[in-house]
Amino acid sequence: MLPRKLEQKLEQRLSKNALRSLGETTPLIDFSSNDYLGFSKSEAIFDAAHNILVRHNIKQNGATGSRLLSGNHKLYHVAESQLSKTHNSASALIFNSGYNANIGFFSCIPQRGDIILYDEYSHASIRDGISMSLAKAYKFPHNNISALEALIERYLKKIDTDQHHIYVVTESVFSMDGDTPDLVKLSQLCRDTATHLVVDEAHAIGVFGKQGEGLVQHLNIEAAVFARIITFGKALGCHGAAILGNQLLCTYLINFCRSFIYTTALPPHSLATVCSAYNTLKVSQNRYNLEENIAHFKTEIVKNNLQDSFISSNSAIHCCVISGNDSVKAVAIALQDAGFNVKPILSPTVPEHQERLRFCLHSYNTKKDITKVLQTLANFTNI
Repeated sequence: MLPRKLEQKLEQRLSKNALRSLGETTPLIDFSSNDYLGFSKSEAIFDAAHNILVRHNIKQNGATGSRLLSGNHKLYHVAESQLSKTHNSASALIFNSGYNANIGFFSCIPQRGDIILYDEYSHASIRDGISMSLAKAYKFPHNNISALEALIERYLKKIDTDQHHIYVVTESVFSMDGDTPDLVKLSQLCRDTATHLVVDEAHAIGVFGKQGEGLVQHLNIEAAVFARIITFGKALGCHGAAILGNQLLCTYLINFCRSFIYTTALPPHSLATVCSAYNTLKVSQNRYNLEENIAHFKTEIVKNNLQDSFISSNSAIHCCVISGNDSVKAVAIALQDAGFNVKPILSPTVPEHQERLRFCLHSYNTKKDITKVLQTLANFTNI
């Protein structure tokens, strides 16, 4: 039997129409996955990954252990070197997932006596890592640099800056809003105040930059960022993540980051796929198709007079706020019945009254489907 207090929590979720369950993939038109460039279904990437394994004479299904034991196979050096070069970073350290990277980084880098200042909309993996840290943490209002500056000034007066440090944490594209902070202004603030800027680029990699390198590089501010967290499970269509920073940072993580030390390494095929996806990113036209679809989606929002319901975004994520779990679920079901896979984001994942439909755009969406899904949405008078 499940303990009664746990049953009660499930009952509470059910009463709020917020109980999660696992669904199956559907043949509906995809407006929900993170596969922004369609790389997860690319046969060319699949075949190239196989060729990488053949070229390195690797016939191995698993890593056999953690990287500090038996799992540090030769493709790790190949992949991390490629990442460092691509992202103009002194060093790169691969993790098994974005969640592992974030809980590992934030649980071990900020020390007792340090201060973490994080955007209130930071991803759950960031918040979970912060909760494991010995540092004190405080959130600042979403994308509010003036409020952040005031917090930095306050805590700089309270700490011994020779012994302790302030870490400022944000995302280049927020996963539940699709919006972006003023990273140039933010990086300048952190440089002026000698604070350490950490940027999660999960939803920017593959979408922004000349070759999909992310927003930090697109804005030429990588030298002002202490650490970048990048992931491969979104636009790159594969699996894993990496932390980008200087060599000493990566050495420290290898020695003290528990989510890195105490886990079986990624298998060779995963890293071969990452290398193949990055090679494809350099030459693929899919990024330009995605850019066109994002522009078309924004135009259609205005044409259908929906701009007051959508959060402003230039990314592949666009969110239509529909207050209430019941209401947003009903609209999502209606869109799914019309053939579009659009998912509702419910509270408590987002704050109450900020429930929303989350539209994820892709290079393979047609302009006709984009037009139709927004016309269908506009037909609902309860938005």
